[in-house]
Amino acid sequence: MSLAKILLLTVALGGLAGCVQSQKTLASDFGVAVRQDIAAQIADPEARYPADTPTDGARVGLAQERYRAGKSIPPSTGTMTVGGSSGGSGAPQ
Repeated sequence: MSLAKILLLTVALGGLAGCVQSQKTLASDFGVAVRQDIAAQIADPEARYPADTPTDGARVGLAQERYRAGKSIPPSTGTMTVGGSSGGSGAPQ
């Protein structure tokens, strides 16, 4: 390769280096959406339930046994409320 070609290549590459834009810091809100998504997927470790929430260990045990035996009771159709919204819980049978 001749000296002229090397010099021309060096000048061309030097000129291209001048077109590069450098950003030393990212925007102040960089990553906020990802952190919000992660926080939304984490269950509340301090969850509180009303004292009148019905719980019965024997009933839960029977439900688990029915599930294992493949004889679970399908949910009743009708309207149920979840989070303040109401809607049908299933199609009519």
